[in-house]
Amino acid sequence: MTVTVENPDLRIVTDGLRFPEGPVAMPDGSVALVELESRRITRVAPNGAKSTIATVTGAPNGLALGPNGMLYVCNNGGFSWHEEPGLLRPSGQSPDYSGGRIERIDPATGAIETLYRACDGRPLRGPNDLMFDGQGGFWFSDLGKVRARDRDHGGAYWAAEDGSKVIEAAFPIFGGANGIGVSPDGRTLYVAETETGRLWAWDIEGPGKLKKEPWPSVSGARMLCQFPGYRRLDSLAIAASGNIIVATLVSGEITTVSPSGEILRVVKMPERMPTNICFGGPDMRTAYITLSTSGKLAAMQWDEPGLRLPHG
Repeated sequence: MTVTVENPDLRIVTDGLRFPEGPVAMPDGSVALVELESRRITRVAPNGAKSTIATVTGAPNGLALGPNGMLYVCNNGGFSWHEEPGLLRPSGQSPDYSGGRIERIDPATGAIETLYRACDGRPLRGPNDLMFDGQGGFWFSDLGKVRARDRDHGGAYWAAEDGSKVIEAAFPIFGGANGIGVSPDGRTLYVAETETGRLWAWDIEGPGKLKKEPWPSVSGARMLCQFPGYRRLDSLAIAASGNIIVATLVSGEITTVSPSGEILRVVKMPERMPTNICFGGPDMRTAYITLSTSGKLAAMQWDEPGLRLPHG
């Protein structure tokens, strides 16, 4: 039976952000995040004060804390934007699209280093989200890019954290590979497919190597959960229990899915585009959620602790 939370006790940490995503709970109690529209990596202090870590070209998307305190960024290369009162949203590939890439940023200096722009000679299109595996690398998703009359396919990749190797692990993911995460035991990879509202899973056999299901699975994944109705999926986080916690667009929810694919809990958000969630605090039960179209970072007490990440 699914538990639905209609009016969660949300605290707005800060507002005035330009389409925030990719929150990362930092060791000093602050939250680092990206602002896609302003092309900025921002630090939000516990009192809500904002400071700029770095400004990038293209558009920063996913963000994760890596080895030696460095921030790793999925840069999607750039979006066009639509804005009306109280609502900012992306609307396709930007005219100045500069190619997708994975970047590494020193939060102390703001220095930016590009690690990957292509895999096997094929350019990355729109890297979106990433999670470290604690074994010298990280998994990342590529959403692709959307244009007026066509779009790129998405995919899932593994990359060495030192910039030495990148592997295309699953392709294509037709509806765009968005949120990505690894189970606590390191044996399962999860990817949220945006346009279909599907959560996919693969068994991990090694760095960049996934066990593939036969046709008709086009990417070799097994479908873990088909979300009901018109729901698009964004980023995800992993709970210490192994549950998968998915930011659910259009319906404006944060959805907890069990490793067996059952929807356990739905927490309603105050807008339709809650895009990302991460966990912090001494007990890992403080959930930080980006409310992107309204430009807010929210926090709330979660019902279970999040997974402690490898470099957190």
